[in-house]
Amino acid sequence: MSTALLTGISGQTGSYLCEQLLEQGWRVAGIVRDADEMRPALQQRSPEAELFSGDLADDARMRSIVLEVEPDAIINLGGVSSVAASWSDPGATARITGLGGASMLAAAAELRERTGRRVGFVQASSAEMFGEAVDIPQTEQTIVRPVNPYGAAKAYVHHLVGVYRGAGLEASSVILYNHESPRRPEGFVTRKITMGVARIAHGLADDLVLGSLGSQRDWGWAPDYARALALAAVGEPGDYIVATGQVHTVGDFVAAAFAAAGIDDWQSRVKVDQRFVRPREAPTLVGDATRIREALGWTPSVGFDEIVRRMVSHDLALLDDAPAPPQADRLE
Repeated sequence: MSTALLTGISGQTGSYLCEQLLEQGWRVAGIVRDADEMRPALQQRSPEAELFSGDLADDARMRSIVLEVEPDAIINLGGVSSVAASWSDPGATARITGLGGASMLAAAAELRERTGRRVGFVQASSAEMFGEAVDIPQTEQTIVRPVNPYGAAKAYVHHLVGVYRGAGLEASSVILYNHESPRRPEGFVTRKITMGVARIAHGLADDLVLGSLGSQRDWGWAPDYARALALAAVGEPGDYIVATGQVHTVGDFVAAAFAAAGIDDWQSRVKVDQRFVRPREAPTLVGDATRIREALGWTPSVGFDEIVRRMVSHDLALLDDAPAPPQADRLE
């Protein structure tokens, strides 16, 4: 039985990847922080997964877990996962996302040297590292030029993957474009939209407040992107873009969400607040996934409108099942 070690296992994509690998017969181990609020949900969904307490900022702990588990593949999804959060604390972003990835690469290389066997390493990179992209769509050869701390930290590890691959480690950088699902936290704009629309549909809110509606992204289905990471763990090492090749605006996402909730006259319900606009916005990010399609056979399976519909349906159902708020005492 092959063993996979996952950082970020409790997150959106990590949890889907854990389930997929377990279904394929892998032994799955994961690293989670003691304070991780998603740990109980992960344990409920995937009780077979072996969890180790640790933090990517702790080099010694990461090394000890890798050498104890002796995985056949390490898939690094951990780190500060929000662009907005990276602006709030760029130092933590550098330490956890950047240097934490470096620690995992070093540990993988040490394990490979000790055992003399293949240790596959997969870095979950991000399209945000392209930043002011010179190519549309972007390919694996597009120049890396991030415009935010999150993208810069991801770019550092992406380059290190190439360095370690050149030194003999079977390492891949899988460049993930935006990917969504009902497991996306509400701190992200897509889930903020779908949950906000669900609240409006239930009469629990009057409007939806967002930043720029014109930001353009390439949105895919998170389980599809988890599948790409699994393929890269056993495939030919290299850099692979994972994207749909289709671009939509935040406004498109909003329109699709209201449509999924059956609300036609929605424009007056959407408010724009400049406080939610990023200090610097990346231009159009849309990827060309030709390489991973041809080399590993990956293709996306769920389209944009269906992704939004599934997220809205999930959030509507959540509110259907939520307990009713207590009624105020009535004065007779």
